[in-house]
Amino acid sequence: MFQTFDSSSSPDQGPPRLAALRTELEKEGLDGFLVPRADAHQGEYVADCDARLEWLTGFTGSAGFCAALRDRAGVFVDGRYRVQVKVQVADEFTPVDWPEVQLGDWLKDALPDGGKVGFDPWLHTLGEIEKLQKRLKGTGIELVEVENLVDRIWADRPARPAEPVTAFPKEFAGEGDESKRGRIAAILTAEGQKTAVLTLPDSICWLLNVRGADLPCVPVTQAFAILKSDGTVELFSDPEKFAGLGPDPAIALKHWDDFAPALAALEGPVRVDRASAPLAVTRALQAAGVQIAYADDPCILPKACKNETEIAATKTAHLRDAGAMCEFLAWLAEEAPKGGLTEIDVVTALEGFRRATNALQDISFETISGAGPNGAIVHYRVTEETNRAVNPGELLLVDSGGQYVDGTTDITRTIAVGAPTDEQKTCFTQVLKGMIAISRARWPEGRAGRDLDVLARIALWQAGRDYDHGTGHGVGLYLSVHEGPQRLARTGEVELKPGMILSNEPGYYREGEFGIRIENLVVVKDAGDLPGGDAKRKMLDFETITWVPIDLALVASDMLTQDERDWLNAYHAEVSEKVGARLSDSARAWLAHATRMI
Repeated sequence: MFQTFDSSSSPDQGPPRLAALRTELEKEGLDGFLVPRADAHQGEYVADCDARLEWLTGFTGSAGFCAALRDRAGVFVDGRYRVQVKVQVADEFTPVDWPEVQLGDWLKDALPDGGKVGFDPWLHTLGEIEKLQKRLKGTGIELVEVENLVDRIWADRPARPAEPVTAFPKEFAGEGDESKRGRIAAILTAEGQKTAVLTLPDSICWLLNVRGADLPCVPVTQAFAILKSDGTVELFSDPEKFAGLGPDPAIALKHWDDFAPALAALEGPVRVDRASAPLAVTRALQAAGVQIAYADDPCILPKACKNETEIAATKTAHLRDAGAMCEFLAWLAEEAPKGGLTEIDVVTALEGFRRATNALQDISFETISGAGPNGAIVHYRVTEETNRAVNPGELLLVDSGGQYVDGTTDITRTIAVGAPTDEQKTCFTQVLKGMIAISRARWPEGRAGRDLDVLARIALWQAGRDYDHGTGHGVGLYLSVHEGPQRLARTGEVELKPGMILSNEPGYYREGEFGIRIENLVVVKDAGDLPGGDAKRKMLDFETITWVPIDLALVASDMLTQDERDWLNAYHAEVSEKVGARLSDSARAWLAHATRMI
């Protein structure tokens, strides 16, 4: 529900751990060591045993890395975490604004005479290392592959998770695993590849129609896999996890330790994703003389483009979640003005309403409940130490989601506690205009997220404002709430295709005062023919699948165009129609007011 600061990752533990790491640097003759947030699977969430960055520095964000040198240690974080990192790390660690400051440039300044910087090849991809080497060319700085130095000094490192694996119902998947394996194997054959190495747990779970519980909030099992062009699979993990599924002659279960030898025995060309596979995979294949064909993980795009069965399932999950959210917001509207609520109270209550559906498997990420200035911390996580009262006159930002067997949800609502100020309403409405612009967008087939991202920012830009995160991320189906490859962002280069689910979540954050974000999930679909349109030009648009009211107390209606007011009124009418019958009498009365016409 909420984080408590465990002494194992508190800021005061950072300095002695950094000192111990520096002792290992001296032993190895190294000038530095890279400590990423990532594990060998490059996922957003990591198991306790892989939380090396948090253990060393105290930083708990879901993205970032540390470059620990003998005389300095930089913790690199993006715009989401720049307030958070200042609170969580000791003075021995220097926060670095990334990607504005690139690691290669930072190392050049820190090691002007050159040096050796170690890294664990299981925790970095080939693409990542090649990019860094290119930036360091001619500097005299050498990147050295070594065993993990953090693991050496982490005496009580937790064991690898080994939770049971369960089958994912075909009634929600819409396709059996045999069909999926055959479909992906056909891609390999068409591209002249004998096998593909899969290292992303969500790709493996999607391919095999299984789910797991190795990570918090993400129902995946950790594993590596080798998919062959005949559709058979070698799966490397803890075989005991799969005991409940029964044998499958097309899937060979093997232990983790068998993975590297299996790579060496492959016949090429072997497909490897240079952006997600550990560099150690490439090294194992190279050492055995196996031909490598670098290409994207073949499951990523098929997984992202949901079929009709998957879309229908996730809509059902979103309706269920909307009912829970509306019950929560009705409760909040009654309790918050009284005073006495805290951020943790909000988190606990919201999870309780989701649990009351009797369908929640887990939350889809740690709930963000930021009151007043805490709302300006983009990925704020409340702890016992930071827990703040929800005070009248402030904004409360609640970003949350649920994992249901039929879908994964993600929704943000910003709520005025008491009467908002004119400035708060102005900022909120500028964010709302961006969210509506994405909701109403229509574009020619072939466009990517980068082509749409600007629509969400125009109203803010015109006021001299912006936000330091993407406008939207992909979302899985009872998988990761952050799913690639699609994005609505300046860096979103993947073509948007029908069936892709994305978030639509512009925001605005004023440090020390408040944060605003409004988020719905949308599905890419065929826009159909338009009167007077070019029949030869296929157009796409979004269908919104989140049905929860937007706080009208924060809307400056005179700032909206007629089209924007029409969209908001139509959206609220749809919310009322779809969700009203699911609610208690008190919540239904709240909903009637919350969805009133403006």
